[in-house]
Amino acid sequence: MPSADPTSSTLADAGAAALDETARRAILDAVDAAFDRQLAFTQELIREPSLRGREAGAQDLMERAMAERGLELDRWQLDPEEIGTHVGAGAVAISYEGMTNVVGSYEPAETLGRSLILNGHVDVVPDGPHEQWARNPWDAHIEDGWLYGRGSGDMKAGLGAMLFAFDAVRAAGFDPAARIHFQSVVEEESTGNGTLAAIQRGYTADAVLIPEPEEDMLVRANVGVIWAKVRVGGTPTHVREMTSGFNAIDAAIAVVAQLRVLEAEWNAERSRHPHFEHLDHPINFNIGQISGGDWPSSVPAWCEFELRAALYPGMTADEAWARILEQLAIAEAALGTADATVTAEKTGFYAEGYVLEEGSDAERLLGETHEAAFGSPLDSFTTPGYIDSRLFVLYEGLPTLVYGPKTEQIHGYDERTSIDSLRRVTKSIALFIAGWCGVTPRG
Repeated sequence: MPSADPTSSTLADAGAAALDETARRAILDAVDAAFDRQLAFTQELIREPSLRGREAGAQDLMERAMAERGLELDRWQLDPEEIGTHVGAGAVAISYEGMTNVVGSYEPAETLGRSLILNGHVDVVPDGPHEQWARNPWDAHIEDGWLYGRGSGDMKAGLGAMLFAFDAVRAAGFDPAARIHFQSVVEEESTGNGTLAAIQRGYTADAVLIPEPEEDMLVRANVGVIWAKVRVGGTPTHVREMTSGFNAIDAAIAVVAQLRVLEAEWNAERSRHPHFEHLDHPINFNIGQISGGDWPSSVPAWCEFELRAALYPGMTADEAWARILEQLAIAEAALGTADATVTAEKTGFYAEGYVLEEGSDAERLLGETHEAAFGSPLDSFTTPGYIDSRLFVLYEGLPTLVYGPKTEQIHGYDERTSIDSLRRVTKSIALFIAGWCGVTPRG
């Protein structure tokens, strides 16, 4: 359990200018010198299939890596009851038995700079049919400058980058001059409850950096997300008397169509939402899973589908949920029979979106370190996806930078990360650690 963090943003800025060119070059060279080891570690991490509820092997690996670096370790199991007391919690629909976060903390001999959280998630989405992959999704193979595998981009490359960026600072002959918390969390892909549990445990800092796969750019804004299970009830009969029953699967199609009405309405409002007006379709309602019926020759009495609905920053999750329930009530009434029922329950994300305000010291410094590593200015963009950064921004008021390597096919077949991009992002993060936390000579 962490003690209160004594650092604050009022401390003197030990920014990038505190590093002379020789020191900066030493840090960049140290990333290159260890990059083969970084790739090997990332491959080892990818080979741990850390699907939801099966993250223990990957967390064991992260814990060992943190211990090897001399970090103070904290590993604990998520507590659904405690998490549920927070307004930003997602609905817990599975057992959290054995599901743990791992945090490794670095403490300087003397605090001279500003503290930092480096946060990443170890959980990955399902791999899907293996025959659709060019190679086994857990092989973690390298080909034509890309590192492949489920979770390679989202976000095990980022987890490795934050550890090896720290290594590079020390290999260059420096120690960071402020506290750093390295967080490897679960539940990012379903609720956000892993990062929330770390916040509730008392971890805080002057800034947060999350190396998610963000195309060598900084995330300016992202949507909120709600997960729900919608159940449509019907009346079963033998198919020879089909017209006397009520087909729940047919009805579910009509219910989805009614939800599309709300999706279209919200997308039509995008011009009213700064940072989203240029996106063609920022609000996506995805039907991610569906099941129903009990027998091919019986009219199905039930159908369930899993909904993922997005919402704009500034809209509360309660407001969005109320609008979704309104659409379901309209759909139920339109079915025109008392035999039909439409109900919904929250099953995961209940998250609000956010906008990262411009002009923070952390963003200015990241712009400098990115340009040093890439030779080009740092761009920002808006994503219609979910990121745990919303917890730090909305509930802790922390400047939170989501910035990571170029990737392709995340959540899809042949997920892959650009090796050149990963190398450069690691260099940028290493310089950011040195600039934000400040450094002192080792020994």
